[in-house]
Amino acid sequence: MDSTQLLKGVLDSAVLAVLVDEDGYGYDIVRRLRVAGFEDIGDASVYGTLRRLYANGYLTSYVVPSESGPHRKYYGVNASGRAQLKESTATWRAFASSMDRLLGAERGERV
Repeated sequence: MDSTQLLKGVLDSAVLAVLVDEDGYGYDIVRRLRVAGFEDIGDASVYGTLRRLYANGYLTSYVVPSESGPHRKYYGVNASGRAQLKESTATWRAFASSMDRLLGAERGERV
């Protein structure tokens, strides 16, 4: 199965999850996602997701000057983003539970 299609469906939630406890800038968010197991995540996908989440009102942003390079735009999760993450987490858990039952039943296992 091509995991890129699965990733597209959960990227918003994954980005919110890596930002919920600590703000981050673009490349830092990409790095955190890769450390979390999304090794094949594309930079452009994450940057597009950040722009969309910000436009939808789930993120705040601010610029931090840097003495060693360009300024960095940081993103943080606001109250709407936290509510969205809570909702998408519940949806994901219900979906994953259904898939676990279905795949387990197919092999004669109980999950």
